[in-house]
Amino acid sequence: MTTTGSGGSPDGAETAPAADAPAGPRPKIGWIFFSVMLTMLLGALDQTIVSTALPTIVGELNGLEHLSWVVTAYMLAATVGMPIYGKAGDLFGRKRVFLFAIGVFLVGSVLCGMAQDMTQLILFRALQGIGGGGLMISAQAIIADVVPARERGRYMGMMGGVFGLASIAGPLLGGFFTDQLDWRWIFYINLPLGAVALATAALVLRLPRPSGPRPRLDYAGTVLLAAASTCIVLFTSWGGGEYAWSSPVIIGLGAGSVLFAALFVLAESRAEEPIIPLSLFRDRDFVLTALIGVTVGIAMFSTVSYLPTFLQMVNGASATESGLMMLPMVAGMLTATITSGRVISRTGRYKMWPVAAMPTIAAGLVLLSRMDAGTPYLYNAAGMLVLGLGVGMVMQNLVLIVQNSAPRRYLGTATSANNYFRQIGASFGIAVFGSVFVGRLNDRMAAAPPGGGLEVQGGEAGIGSLTPEMLQGLPAPVRDFVVHAFADALPPVFLYALPLVAAGFLLTLLLKEKPLGTEVDAEPGAAGPREDDKAPVPA
Repeated sequence: MTTTGSGGSPDGAETAPAADAPAGPRPKIGWIFFSVMLTMLLGALDQTIVSTALPTIVGELNGLEHLSWVVTAYMLAATVGMPIYGKAGDLFGRKRVFLFAIGVFLVGSVLCGMAQDMTQLILFRALQGIGGGGLMISAQAIIADVVPARERGRYMGMMGGVFGLASIAGPLLGGFFTDQLDWRWIFYINLPLGAVALATAALVLRLPRPSGPRPRLDYAGTVLLAAASTCIVLFTSWGGGEYAWSSPVIIGLGAGSVLFAALFVLAESRAEEPIIPLSLFRDRDFVLTALIGVTVGIAMFSTVSYLPTFLQMVNGASATESGLMMLPMVAGMLTATITSGRVISRTGRYKMWPVAAMPTIAAGLVLLSRMDAGTPYLYNAAGMLVLGLGVGMVMQNLVLIVQNSAPRRYLGTATSANNYFRQIGASFGIAVFGSVFVGRLNDRMAAAPPGGGLEVQGGEAGIGSLTPEMLQGLPAPVRDFVVHAFADALPPVFLYALPLVAAGFLLTLLLKEKPLGTEVDAEPGAAGPREDDKAPVPA
């Protein structure tokens, strides 16, 4: 296969879907954007809202040994579904795929709220994840369907802000519903919001539909991608926690990841309509944004996942308070995503933002790595603000770059692939950073005085079952020892991401800045207005 044009559009070796029907008049952007933002909020919240409710859930359903699966089931299903939704939207039309994803997500939410045991909850969380994986992908692709690339930056900026807000608001809402109502409301709250999003999308979305003969589906590629993704997610979720990195299970999962990935590449090279066309990897910007997304996913999610541990175990904050204390990161992300989006829409220039983002992320990581037990909160907040600014400059803009580079017939596919690689990076980051942190913590706890009050139920001393509430009940000398152990073990781990961020910075320098199209149906590289031209104000 060969590629043509700046976007790397494939030749006849891959059969293109039938041409889209005429788009008709420009849709009502305001209502569409409202529906898209609402569904993105649902999908983003559900990745984090469960965390603070988990202790109550496993206590009521008597399933402590299956606790991790409540999170893993959702993440696994969502990750596997991302590329499938992207391709399905390209082949069968974005609207019907979007409505299907919302519907599955709402059904899964109802069933999760009604679960009577941990097995049911885990299965229903997987169903919910199948829908959740399509919410963000379809939302981003729909905006690309109805908004020209030149104007898209400001929308992507606000969508990135919603994602950042949800990462902090989720634990807060989870704690509130669990404490004030019932943990089941963390799922039931999706129903009124999802119903509004579903009705709005059904009424206002007017998107082109593919016509012509029904395309042949890539069943082999879908199964192999699902198998490879399952192995990768379980490898990163279980490694260093459920199983040692050297255990046969983890080694088998790692080998399975490599094997299924190789078979997937082979299947895609022969498929008529591959789920992730290999021709996309011939486009330099597609490859670069995928690799940069991996580095950003590792840096962002590993930090967001473990900062609450520092705030609760070292600063003595409650779960709700730790969420509030992370608001500076949200403020940084909101400021950077909205500002960068507006500037990109006004100037048509985007490369400067990811280039500037990586040193900013590095600065934030360095600041956070120097936290200790005596650091004032204002310093911690400054580090979170800087990190949020860096992430906000790059995260959603990577989606804009890949959408501006990929052929329109692969718009959803390229969007989903970019999110998929970032999610894989996040899984690796959380697992590897967690393993390093636990190793450092165990080294420091090895010096704990015997019989100092760290005994847990069962008579064996250990740190794994120590909660913030239990920590506050320990004798003062023991409590101080544990606090300093956490303070010494966790913050320096953030420095491990610096080499990856540095690599991401070098990759951003290789990005090729292409003109942003001013028409919805413009192909990649279509000439846009001069830099000093003002982009039209969206309706």
